[in-house]
Amino acid sequence: MQKKRIEKLMGNRFEITVEAEKTRDADQFLQVAVDEIGRIEEKLSTFKEQSETNRINRNAGIAAVEVSDETFQLIKRSQKISALTQGAFDISYGSLDKRFWNFDTRMTSLPDRKTAKSMVKLINYRNIILDDEKNTVFLKNRGMRIGFGGIGKGYAAEKTKELLKNMGVKAGIVNASGDLTAWGIPENGHKWTIGIVHPDFKDMPFSYLDVTDLAVATSGNYEKFAVIDGKKYSHTIDPQTGFPIQGIKSVTIICPNAEISDALATPVTVMGIKAGLGMINQMKDISCIIIDDFNNMYYSKNIRII
Repeated sequence: MQKKRIEKLMGNRFEITVEAEKTRDADQFLQVAVDEIGRIEEKLSTFKEQSETNRINRNAGIAAVEVSDETFQLIKRSQKISALTQGAFDISYGSLDKRFWNFDTRMTSLPDRKTAKSMVKLINYRNIILDDEKNTVFLKNRGMRIGFGGIGKGYAAEKTKELLKNMGVKAGIVNASGDLTAWGIPENGHKWTIGIVHPDFKDMPFSYLDVTDLAVATSGNYEKFAVIDGKKYSHTIDPQTGFPIQGIKSVTIICPNAEISDALATPVTVMGIKAGLGMINQMKDISCIIIDDFNNMYYSKNIRII
């Protein structure tokens, strides 16, 4: 039997599906999944006063903060992705001043480019200093802030999947607001079929994938945006310019690991079509679909869609 549970966690809609022989077992698995995501949220959330993230941020430019090995290793992996993407992915994006970048109906104008560029001066993953022996994290400059918005959902989905698999759940999906991971074969004998959302019609997939043991993440301008003087501005900010990205509506990453798929979707958007596809085409077992502002679609070399 198959059972589903929907919860708001980490500020996002999580939809967890498991297969089990009995309803009681399915309920237990779903509760374990919710508890695991909640545990991760307590560590990583910037909305939890005592989270490790906030302790690090409060001590920016002041002192190194000892954290759990789990958080330390996630930050370490994040820095590697930053280096790989030449800073297009950077967890120190939290330094951005939210007064300028509230992408909602109250946002009626953009700052000028000079102001925008000055706002990103604190974004630099190289200034996150890690001490492997002490498991400490030190943000070099006052005002620096880290956040896991670009990798946290995928990380939580991946950890939850591994936990459920270790408990004996042979098939399931953890879907974190479109960043999802699926494993096993459902009882109907077919792979999981998932839709790839179109940025202009977020409730209408433009294509489908049959997947198992794969993760899919999409970053798109349909998630959060502002319309100013008739022009749509995505919430994705170029860390080099401090200005919203233009030219790409959405990027979908498909790979075996949800943390990686989540973390790569935004930097490909920042890098642009040519550089983004060039990077993905050099990576093993990772595929990409890009839709530009004119609804043209671009695919990495190894993509297969139906």
